[in-house]
Amino acid sequence: MHPGAVAARTPDEPAVIMAGSGRIVTYRELDEQSNRLAHLLRAHGLRPGDHIALMLENHPLFLAVAWAAHRSGLYYTPISTHLHAGELAYVVGNCGARAFISSAALAGPATAVAGAATGVRLRLMLDGTAPGFLAYEDAVAAQPATPVPGETQGADMLYSSGTTGRPKGVKPPLRGAPLDEPGALTELIRHLFDASADSIYLSPAPLYHAAPLRYCMNFLRLGATIVVMERFDAERALALIEAHGVTHSQWVPAMFARMLKLPPEVRERYSPASLRCAVHAAAPCPVPVKERMMEWWGPILHEYYAGTEGNCFVYASPADWSAHPGTVGRSLLGRIHVCDDDGAELPAGERGVVYFSGSAAFEYHDDPEGTAATRDPLGRGWTTLGDIGHLDADGFLYLTDRRAHTIISGGVNIYPQEAENVLLPHPAVADVAVLGVPDDEMGEQVKAVVVPTRPEDAGPALAAELIEYCRARLAHYKCPRSVDFRDSLPRHPTGKLHKRILRDEYHP
Repeated sequence: MHPGAVAARTPDEPAVIMAGSGRIVTYRELDEQSNRLAHLLRAHGLRPGDHIALMLENHPLFLAVAWAAHRSGLYYTPISTHLHAGELAYVVGNCGARAFISSAALAGPATAVAGAATGVRLRLMLDGTAPGFLAYEDAVAAQPATPVPGETQGADMLYSSGTTGRPKGVKPPLRGAPLDEPGALTELIRHLFDASADSIYLSPAPLYHAAPLRYCMNFLRLGATIVVMERFDAERALALIEAHGVTHSQWVPAMFARMLKLPPEVRERYSPASLRCAVHAAAPCPVPVKERMMEWWGPILHEYYAGTEGNCFVYASPADWSAHPGTVGRSLLGRIHVCDDDGAELPAGERGVVYFSGSAAFEYHDDPEGTAATRDPLGRGWTTLGDIGHLDADGFLYLTDRRAHTIISGGVNIYPQEAENVLLPHPAVADVAVLGVPDDEMGEQVKAVVVPTRPEDAGPALAAELIEYCRARLAHYKCPRSVDFRDSLPRHPTGKLHKRILRDEYHP
């Protein structure tokens, strides 16, 4: 139930295959690399409960670095490569990192961050070096390839992406568990998604995010092979599924939309027949998008709703979703409560803030105000991720939008995700964000920011068509009154939209 045990049985089996370069990291190499780095960290004084930070692209040794920290009882914080220098320095300092690992590809921001992080004792750089850094390869080469004494499980300490302010860290307690003790996510992957050592898992998103990191780490516990995409490309993803016989994968809805908008002759060029389980999360999937994916790939789409904070796990099997289109599922961890702004619980069918009880509470590291904002106003200890939704009579949850994204126009709450879900499947729309912009009379009015499928179509005629298309399917007050066109939207490589960046442009 960890890479070292897998390496002892099948040392030459691929642990990681890089989709672009084709580089293979075997289980022997994964085990030895993680052991050597673990010894180096010990030699520099890091002990269980201490902290490292890493800022890496989807690198062949990303997961070896994470496993080195995990098997040493350390906290490890992967950092987004898209944060600004001030945000990067804040995360490294806030988490208390004593070691910082980056790569030559990110030498510019890494050097700036390392210089601002006064608590860091050890700086390592893969594939080259820079001022203030040791060459990773030279530093680990002299270390033993055997496990460090007293191995114990560490934990990731992940930060929110900062879409609603400064990044917030979630620091779980360390239990001192032995390395071979499986966690809840390992068992979930095994039993809910039928994963095993024979699984081939495609990871198309950046590994510094919660779901890609945690699922890859736990598929490695099972002895599976992970195919890591350096960056997402819709056609390339389809080619990889067929070429590697991928059995399991994880996506976000924006990736589905991009694959569906490939020309039919491109989609039909590749067979997804090997796929047994396609998991998706991070945002609710528009019903038409998921219906088309189910028609294409079959009833293998499994959906969940969860967060870095670990306070919930809501799950919808393919059969659940077919019976309750649009749901993100029922809770497998804790109980769901939907409340109004005063904390009063609402009946089925009414929208409000989604809270969870009976599951692990969480705190944001060194941020008592941020933590307090996640608790219900009546002091019952219920926690929220800040989403708006409702329950149906069978206990299935439907998400409407983020509370922070709510548009208030003429005193009426408008949830932009509804219009986004209508517009995204339109054949002329490659990407879309709906937000509130200032309006002297109504306070805010609804605007759509659209990336057209064909850039030459951008203009008043397409704007009018999209507004009417939305009005034919939603109440008019929920629909955009204007449309702006862009070449792209500010999204993470995972597909997560940085709506705050757009809002700041329209709210001087």
